[in-house]
Amino acid sequence: MTTKNLMRAARHPLLLAGVLGLAGLSSAEAGNPPGPVHFSGLLNDYTPSAAVVKGGPYEMRGQWQLDLDQRQSMARFSAEMNMETSDFGIAQGTVDKDDPTTRGAHTHHITMSDGVVSSDWQSLCPVLSPVATGGFVVTGTAYITGNGSPAPFGNPSPLTLCVLGGSNVLFSNITLAFGSPASKHFGMQPVHGVVQACVGPWGRQSPDCSVDE
Repeated sequence: MTTKNLMRAARHPLLLAGVLGLAGLSSAEAGNPPGPVHFSGLLNDYTPSAAVVKGGPYEMRGQWQLDLDQRQSMARFSAEMNMETSDFGIAQGTVDKDDPTTRGAHTHHITMSDGVVSSDWQSLCPVLSPVATGGFVVTGTAYITGNGSPAPFGNPSPLTLCVLGGSNVLFSNITLAFGSPASKHFGMQPVHGVVQACVGPWGRQSPDCSVDE
């Protein structure tokens, strides 16, 4: 890692822990200011086909928020998502292109309050193309609604979040991987999204989620 990137990594204690071998130390022990760090962004992806997900493939569009507690290495995550059958449903005969009501539009609210933060992203996260060069992973339990009520497929479900990035933007991508029973609806593949912004411990916009020109 270059001196420039090491200095940028030092702005985020989780990444610095992975670089300097400080995994397991709290942010205070690592010499970093304590307190939560806030990330936010968008989700944009598709579920597998109807052979895997009933009614699929669905389009998934939404927004998400992630708050890290550096002292406890814990995290809280939430997301709001719209889903409806993609145009592939026209070819399958399950969607009438002139009738939007045939697309099965619905919403999900996703929350996780018991997230555990780890720097072990290389073994737990999907391989991106172009490949990611750093990041962190959050594992926990998700509770999910369907149109504002408990999801019909059941609760709770394991959830793995990966926040990854590269040399120009340290935190650029997020993926969500659901376990059963939510995987029956979203699929077992990672759901992809983008990091739009992140805020440092003192409420200031962090440059770690934008291009360093």
